[in-house]
Parts: sequence; C-alpha cells; structure tokens
Amino acid sequence: LFELCIGSAIVYNLYKYVKENDKETIKSLIKFYKKAYNIIALSIFVIGLLIIPFLKLIIKEVNIDINIYFVYILFLISTVCTYLITYKRNLIFVNQRNYVINIIHIIYIIVLNVFQILIIYLTKNYYLYLIVKIICILLENIIINIKANKDYPYILEKDVKKLDDNIKNDIVNRVKALFIHKTSGAITNGTDNILLSSFFGLKSVGLYTNYYYIIHTISTLFSGVIMSSNASVGNLLVEKNYDKNYETFKKIKFLNFWIATFTSICLLLLIEPFITLWLGSLFLLDKITLFSLILNFFQGMMRNTFKVFKESAGIWKEDWYVPIIQSTLNIVFSIIMLKLIGIAGIFIGTIISSLVLWFYSYPKFVYKPLFNKGIKKYSHEFISDLIVFITIVVITYIINLYSLNIIISFLICLIVPNFLLLLIYYKTDEFKYYINLLKKYLKRLNK
Repeated sequence: LFELCIGSAIVYNLYKYVKENDKETIKSLIKFYKKAYNIIALSIFVIGLLIIPFLKLIIKEVNIDINIYFVYILFLISTVCTYLITYKRNLIFVNQRNYVINIIHIIYIIVLNVFQILIIYLTKNYYLYLIVKIICILLENIIINIKANKDYPYILEKDVKKLDDNIKNDIVNRVKALFIHKTSGAITNGTDNILLSSFFGLKSVGLYTNYYYIIHTISTLFSGVIMSSNASVGNLLVEKNYDKNYETFKKIKFLNFWIATFTSICLLLLIEPFITLWLGSLFLLDKITLFSLILNFFQGMMRNTFKVFKESAGIWKEDWYVPIIQSTLNIVFSIIMLKLIGIAGIFIGTIISSLVLWFYSYPKFVYKPLFNKGIKKYSHEFISDLIVFITIVVITYIINLYSLNIIISFLICLIVPNFLLLLIYYKTDEFKYYINLLKKYLKRLNK
C-alpha cells in the first residue's frame, strides 16, 4: 500500500530515457527513487508498529506456544528490508537484463531455504527461521546494488540534477492511479487469509497455507518466465505499431497458456498426493476447495500476459475504478459463497471478482488501445482458450483416475497435457516460432 507502485511509474519513465541514453535524467530518476523508497520503508515500519495492538482482532485463536507479536515484528522488518538498498535493480531491469536479477534471486532462494531447513531441523526455532530471511533479503539487495554500480557507474556520480517537473508530475499522476490499483489489489489478495481466520479459525489457515506455499511457489517460478518480457514489451510499445504489438502479444500469450495449462494440471493431480506424503491425509482440503484453488491459479497465471502489456504501456489512469469494483466484489462474493459452501467459497468469490477484468478491463484497455482489436476478436480468443483448457483438464483427470501412485500421476501430467497441446497447436505460427527459437538455441550449443 505504501509503495504506491512508485517503482512501476518510474520504470515506465525509464524506458524512454534508457533508450535515448539520457544519463542525466536517469541519474535524477534513480535519486528520486532512492528517496521515495527510504520514505516508504520508514512509513511501513511506523504504521506496522501502530497495528500491533489490533492483532488480536484479526487473529481468532492461537493454539501454539509462540509470541505472535514478536513473529509479526520480524515479518514487518522483513517487509521493510525489501525496500532498503533495492532502488537500483529497476535500472538493470529496464536495460533488459532481468536475468541478472533472476540469477541472484535464485541463489538467494537456495541459500535461504537451505539455512531455514537446517534451523528448523536442528533448533526448531521459528524466530531464527525468520531472522535468517531478513539477513538473506539484505544480502540479496546489497549484491544487486553492487552489480548495478559496476555495470552503470555513472549513477554513482555526485552531480545529480533535480528531476524535471514534467517528469515528476507524470510520476505523481500515475502514482495516484496506481495507489487505487495497489490498494484494491492488496484488499483482493489479502482477504483470503483474514476471512479464513475470522470464519474458520487458524487451523483452516494452516491447512490452506500448505496448499498456498506450493501453488505460490509454482506461480512465482513460472510467472517469472512471462514477466521477464516486461522490459522488451516496454521498448516495443514505444514504437506504437498495432500489428507488431499484437503479434508479440499472441506469442507471449501462447507460451503463457501452455505453461498455465500444464502447471494447473500438475497441481490438480499431484498436490494432494504430495501433501499426503509430506504431512499426511489429515492435512488435505476437500475436493471443491482444490478445484477452486486450481481454477483461481489458472486465471491468475493467464493474467500475466495482459499484465505485461498493461504495465508496459502505463495503463493505470484509464481504468482506475476497475480494481475498486474488483476488490468490492471479492469481499462481497467471498462472504456470500463461504456461507453457502464453506472454505471453497472464499476462492470462488475471488474468481467471480476477477471476471470484471476478463469481461471488461482487458478488452477495453488492452485489446483496443494497444492492438486496435474489438470485443469480437477478444471474445473468440477467450472462449477458445477456455474450451481447450477445460477439455485437456477433463481428459487428463479421467486418465489419472486409473493411476496407482504419485509417480504414475507425474508421468500422466508430463505426457498427456503436453501431447494434447501439441496436437492442437502444432500448425500455429506461435508454435512454429518457439520451435525455431529452440532450434537456434540448440545450434548455438553445438558450436
């Protein structure tokens, strides 16, 4: 909420000046970014501390021997640390070198998980577990900061001009719209746990959290593949070529759809056997909840392509009211549905609220202004994708009913959906494009 998407607004401005190699303006933007993030970090910390007396109103019950206030403070510090010494990473990102950040982040994840597993195994101390995360976050930010300084040494120069008023006003205007997007997004994404805790208790939160960690990890891992195209799309949209924009969009959406379909089926068929092996069958949620989680995961993954183009084009002011409608619908329908069908209703409410994006926001604010395509074209593609997804899920799910164990289920996930996708799309231009990319990559490896 406090970050206000200032980073996104500054990145949008950086595209232009990085392309023009305007180092003076880039330095001014980076300095402004640093100041903004320091204020944000301080604000989060202060307001976070003021929330402490109200924790008991949010958490219904605590059945374990742990100080929730101390845990909360550690999480708060962890969040604050994500904004410290991190303002230079967007310069690497805009220069289409996000792979550098990704490599550092992967190392961070590996180191963090190794140490956290050792701490839990050897000490059973959850406080140390959280403290290690804080240390690793700071180390990751420091390394990225050093890398940015090395690759773009001009940002270390002391003679930095004041940011141009026109640029500052553009950032402020975009931040106003982004504030609404960010606030509504925080409400939409943050209500699930609160509703679970308030209506069903912390036990239900614990059961859901096991699923959430697996789903969130898969989502983060594969979303990164699509979101890594953000900088390239940002530079492409500067040219304002409708046909070229649409062709690029179709290629990215095709890859996104393949990944989303494959990972959704893997989660649907493997998450229950995995949790049973990991924790036991007592930690499983009901089937309706599982199906609602997978459907919500799929639609969230498919939004990545639209998110890339929307953010790269700086489309925030135009649809400022959409996230307000979405977050309101999310709360209303989640409460109605949870009373009707239980835990699954919370996630079905989230899916229903997302329809405002699929049926209104994306066709109006992405397809029309960026591709000059109408609602008919959008609807045809949307329905086609949905039919293909449902068909592949049903076929794979029925075949998996005859599976004897998790290994066979894994092989079914690996073979069936990918074979069906290949059968449907092997003649398309998008499929041929990625096959040619793969051939070129293999040729380079052989040299």
